[in-house]
Order: sequence, then structure tokens, then C-alpha cells
Amino acid sequence: MIKRLAIAAAFLCLLAVGFYFFAAPTLTAGHQPDEDAAPIRERITEYTVMYKDSFYLVPEIPDVVSFAGERVPTENFDIYESLDRELLSNCYFHSQTIRFLKLAPRYFAIVEPVLKQEKIPDDMKYLMVAESGFDPKAVSPAGATGLWQFMKGTADEYGLEISSAVDERYHVLKATHAACKMLHKLYNRFGSWAMVAAAYNAGPAGMSHQVDAQKQNSYYDLLLNPETARYVFRIVAIKLIMENPEKYGFKVAPHHRYHELNTVTLTVDSTITDLVRFANTRNTNYKMLKMLNPWLRGSSLPNPKKKSYTLELPAADFRQRYELKENNE
Repeated sequence: MIKRLAIAAAFLCLLAVGFYFFAAPTLTAGHQPDEDAAPIRERITEYTVMYKDSFYLVPEIPDVVSFAGERVPTENFDIYESLDRELLSNCYFHSQTIRFLKLAPRYFAIVEPVLKQEKIPDDMKYLMVAESGFDPKAVSPAGATGLWQFMKGTADEYGLEISSAVDERYHVLKATHAACKMLHKLYNRFGSWAMVAAAYNAGPAGMSHQVDAQKQNSYYDLLLNPETARYVFRIVAIKLIMENPEKYGFKVAPHHRYHELNTVTLTVDSTITDLVRFANTRNTNYKMLKMLNPWLRGSSLPNPKKKSYTLELPAADFRQRYELKENNE
């Protein structure tokens, strides 16, 4: 008898939970209370998916899509649907996409001039976003590190110093210059920026093998592993959203964005035995020193060869909330 009562109680609990989730109005992403629904309804198209009071807008793919000056052939159903998938994933991963939009001014201010100087298409900055999500300290399970996700061997090849005390894969400016060298080399090999991006993900040997095996030299015509098959479309989706965020449902006001940090530079060419003391004697602290120079990996900077290193240090008003460059718009 007790067992039957327990089963009945459990059944009633399940009914109550089901009623809560499926009968009651829910405040989910896209939900608008009735009094706020009118402006949303004005944006609804025949392609909108509706459930009760929730409106989920399907992101539109432009008639013409390009990446690094090359047209993306969205007239082909497989290309269209692949890009559509990545747009949906990024449009509805709200926290991540908003964070990208917030961080963009800070890191693009460093990366864009380097791409221009090195004659790399500006769109390659979105490859960096796809690689690391604007995290200069990102480390993948395979060991790829920094904004541009360099493996140790590749970093060595392109002149980035890696030791117990220094890892320049974490150095935003130097890693960007190294990435440009790598991108140029890949372009000379494959002759297409979409193929360059795919080779950045899968490795040049892997892409060359697929080109030879399948007798196709276009990224959009190759059957690739699932990660690389999605990779370029993810970059293009990030580009579309970040270039026109409001079209895809994101409005990040200027005062919500993270702007460039106000720093000064200091060149050192000798050993720093104690970075804590070094920071404290320069009107800052160890936390800020390591935040601005994540390539410093230890608590000291050995330098027996007298190599010159440039350190970023906080300016006088560094920790105050930044003044808006848009004049508080």
C-alpha cells in the first residue's frame, strides 16, 4: 500500500511539473510579456517560429555573402544550410555573442592595424574570434594557446619565444604578427582565404591531402571532418553578426563595450628577479602587471642574454572606468 501511495505521489509531482513548464507562460529567451509584445510583433515575419508568447526570429542570410573578399556560394543549398546553422548557433548563444561585441573594441584596436600593415584581409580578425573568443589566455585541450591558438611547434616556427618564464603566444601584438606570417604562407600554398582558414584549423598537410584525394581545391566543395566543415561558416556567421549586430537582435550601447586600456610601455633589458616587487615599485600591483602582460609566465623574468622586452604598465587613471570615446553617447 505504501509503495502504491509513493508511486501515485510521484505521478502527481510529474503532472505538476509538466503543467508548470508546458501550460504556464515562461520567461525564456525571446519571451515578451503581453504588454511589451507589440514592438516585437512588428518585426515578426512569416518565417518566425511562435510558441505562446515567445517569438524566435530566424536570422536572415544576406543575398550576397563574402569572406575576405571572396564570395560565399550561398545559392548552393548545402552552403546556405551550413551558414544558417552557424548563424542560429551564434545568434542564440546570447551571452557569448554579447561578450564578443563588448570585447571587440579592445582587441580589434590592436589586431586591425597589424592585419592592415601585413596586408592580410581584415576579415581574418574573425578567425581569431572563432579561435579563442577574445581570450588571450585561452588554452585548448590540445595545447593551442593564446588569441591565435598557436601550438608550440608552430609558435617556434614563426618566431615566438616560449620558455618557463616567457610565452609569447599570450602576447597579443607579437602573436598577431606571427599569425599574419602563417596566413601569408597558407595563402601562397592554397590561393584562397577560405582554404587558408580551413588549413589554419585542420593543418596544411590535412587540407592538402583532402585536395589531392577529392580532386577539388575549393573549401566549399570538399568533404571535411565535422569541425573543419563547420569552421569557416562559423567565422562568416561571427562576421555577419559583429558587422551588423542589431540586424541579428543585439544592441550593445557604447558604454557597455570594453574599450582600450590606458597603458604606458616600459622597455627592460635585464633580469627582473621579483615581479611582485617590480610592480609594487611602479605604482601598480602583480595582478595588473600579469593581466596586461600575460606572456609573463612566472614570478620573475630571467634575462641572461639582455634581450629587450616591452612591458605594458597601467597609466595613472588605469583602474578608473574608462571615458567613452563616443562622448558618452
